Amino acid sequence: MDTQIPDYQPSLLEQQAQSFWDKNQCFKAVEDASREKFYCLSMFPYPSGKLHIGHVRNYTIGDVISRFQRLNGKNVMQPMGWDAFGLPAENAAIQNNVAPGKWTQQNIAYMRDQLKSLGFAYDWSREFSTCDPSYYKWEQWFFGKLIEKGLVYKKNAMVNWDPVDQTVLANEQVIDGRGWRSGALVERKEIPQWFLKITDYAEELLADLEKVEWPEQVKTMQRNWVGKSRGVEMTFGLTEQAKQVLPEGLEVYTTRPDTLFGVTYVAVAAGHPLAKAAAENNPELAAFLVECAKGGTSEADLAVMEKKGMATGFEAVHPLTGRQVPIWVANFVLMEYGTGAVMAVPAHDQRDWEFATKYGLNIEQVIEPLAGEECDISQAAFEEKGRLINSSQYNDLEFDAAFNALAGELEKQGKGRIKINYRLRDWGVSRQRYWGAPIPVENGPNGETRPVTDADLPVELPLEVEFDASGGSPIKKMPAFYELEDGWQRETDTFDTFMESSWYYARFCSSDNNDAMLDERANYWLPVDVYIGGIEHAILHLLYARFFHKLMRDFGLVNSDEPFKQLLTQGMVIAETFYRNLPNGGKEWFNPADVEVEKDAKGRPTSAILTTDGQPVEIGGMEKMAKSKNNGVDPQSMIDLYGADTVRLFIMFAAPPDQSLEWSDTGVEGASRYLKRLWRLVHQHLLAGTPGELDLSQLTAEQKNLRRKTHETIKKVADDMGRRITFNTAIAAVMELTNELSRFNALDPLSLAVAREGYEALTVMLSPIIPHICHKIWQDLGKEGSVIDAPWPEVDESALTRDTINMAVSINGKPRVQLELPANADKEAIEKIALEDEKVQKYLDGKTLRKVIVVPGKLINLVVG
Repeated sequence: MDTQIPDYQPSLLEQQAQSFWDKNQCFKAVEDASREKFYCLSMFPYPSGKLHIGHVRNYTIGDVISRFQRLNGKNVMQPMGWDAFGLPAENAAIQNNVAPGKWTQQNIAYMRDQLKSLGFAYDWSREFSTCDPSYYKWEQWFFGKLIEKGLVYKKNAMVNWDPVDQTVLANEQVIDGRGWRSGALVERKEIPQWFLKITDYAEELLADLEKVEWPEQVKTMQRNWVGKSRGVEMTFGLTEQAKQVLPEGLEVYTTRPDTLFGVTYVAVAAGHPLAKAAAENNPELAAFLVECAKGGTSEADLAVMEKKGMATGFEAVHPLTGRQVPIWVANFVLMEYGTGAVMAVPAHDQRDWEFATKYGLNIEQVIEPLAGEECDISQAAFEEKGRLINSSQYNDLEFDAAFNALAGELEKQGKGRIKINYRLRDWGVSRQRYWGAPIPVENGPNGETRPVTDADLPVELPLEVEFDASGGSPIKKMPAFYELEDGWQRETDTFDTFMESSWYYARFCSSDNNDAMLDERANYWLPVDVYIGGIEHAILHLLYARFFHKLMRDFGLVNSDEPFKQLLTQGMVIAETFYRNLPNGGKEWFNPADVEVEKDAKGRPTSAILTTDGQPVEIGGMEKMAKSKNNGVDPQSMIDLYGADTVRLFIMFAAPPDQSLEWSDTGVEGASRYLKRLWRLVHQHLLAGTPGELDLSQLTAEQKNLRRKTHETIKKVADDMGRRITFNTAIAAVMELTNELSRFNALDPLSLAVAREGYEALTVMLSPIIPHICHKIWQDLGKEGSVIDAPWPEVDESALTRDTINMAVSINGKPRVQLELPANADKEAIEKIALEDEKVQKYLDGKTLRKVIVVPGKLINLVVG
């Protein structure tokens, strides 16, 4: 029989299926008000050159969801595009002497082919790249509207400046105080920057987290980033010398006004007016301010850097006691956070304690633990909330009462007020790099600015540019680009690439509209029903996209409050690592494909050798796939070897989407074997004869059991794919059904009809995961149309009822015997059958039956002595 079974040829089947989908435009999404829409979106890729396994996992998850929803009758849209601007293209241009635009387009072409080879159900008619002028034109247009509404402003801001590359660096591009590419010592420099007023939306960004179905971890990350706090803004007075610099006094903000009586000094930023004034006649302090300007600007940098400071010689006056405390410049205070000054309470803030201990400043305890336990302020700060001591008439108050009492007194004296603050800062969108969308602003000869008129949009980025050794953006050296009439000049800064990724999801809805940013189709598709991507984007990208969506709503472009209804954050792909230690203390990493591993009887690795030289290598354990550890797997090689369906099946079966996926070559081989087995079983069934009519009244017990398994599987898989989004358990259930079908060998027409029902249901259920082989099997089963247009199989509830059930008989609580019982047997009938069973009798022989406990359908327990 096997000789008549056609060979399973993945490459051929996949080519045929993809040609069919392309020819018939199967995945082209068209608005249809009569149908429920489903917008599935995976975070679009940066065109780095080739897909990695993380991409493949992300996009396979989205594709399975999209195909499943389509089978359930939804009008599905799943688009794909390219996050094409960014610094990597500039780096490649410098390294490879190729223009960023050309490099990007080459990469897009290659990666598009890779995506198509995986059979993803994308509506390619909606594809765009964010570097297309037709895309960023509308971003520029919208920026102009935001300027008109007062939601954009320009101000000087402190940045990380690389003096060699002549560019601003993000915090993560500063390594040990040096530029990541040039190695130059980074300076903190104040330059003009454009900002969007995201802080105007801080409260709504917090409140609307309740409207979305996102992982709680991501919501918490967003809440912490916005950082809402209730505190007191107060003014410290100044002694005469300092008052000449700041007549209005020194403003600070604190969330712990209960510690106010413990202030022993005030710390200001290096850029604070008091610091600058004090440095005018103090060369040592002036040098310290320059040193501070070379430090990091991120909170992470500040947390780990050595705390340094210098006294200004100025003194502040405590707002309630009138006591004078010294003012210090500290490198952990930044002008861009709060007021650029903090009241320091070293007894109750560990950072302040470390600073005070280093410089011999007073440490005065004003809070004691509520439980009365000992706390030694000489060893560390006591940072918990407690009971006030050494605080005048406020002694014995606990936090809430002290907060209100002290805030009330400060307000009464006109020296403070309760204020809600946010950690969130306005979004700086200026970048001094080339490969980005030009900011659509013109600068006048006298410092004035104006948005580019609509008629002059888009402001196109010149593609024919050259990078020279001096570094910096080439368009800043191109008068032909920036010079205008009457002394006006185009802005040469470009947008932060988060701008493009903050609204791309909406543009997919109307990507062919050349006359408007969005149209009414956006309100048909939005919000995105499920958005899939890595948790590393949980803060900035998602926060900026939510902000941008609210801006578009307030301009009447969309009518929803949030862009993404449900968020699915997929886990990492991890793989084994292997290395050798180098003489210099470093490690040389080897790709798993080049390593042969010895394993013990339980399959655990015990040793490994490098196949090229036969010498041992160290086993480093499972880690995230990364170039730095050389443990990546090229998905293209897997596709070429096994076919796309095998790769898709393994990735979906190996782990739930939100957990780490452990790469396993044996797992991939197992997925390939299953597909071959499925192919063989279906074609054996087809060769077995023609199914008869499925007459349910004539079914045997064996036929009923197979039908029950089929419909139990349909029910479980629908729940796993739809509600739970656990594709691994869905696949496991389908594999169980496959096993049942393989054991069902009856060849009469009614048996073949029962088996045919199982194979057809199996094919539909697997089609979102392994669409190519299912496309062909559906045709071979003689079904009309394509499996992608089939309805999800309906559950026959009557098929789920059982004539018999299995129950365990326990003796003194230990399961001993399995019995098959009538499903409708009552308590007395179950007890009678159990006591009369020969196997049960053996356990009762010579013993006294003291008690019989029966719970129908659940347990039988015999207590003997």
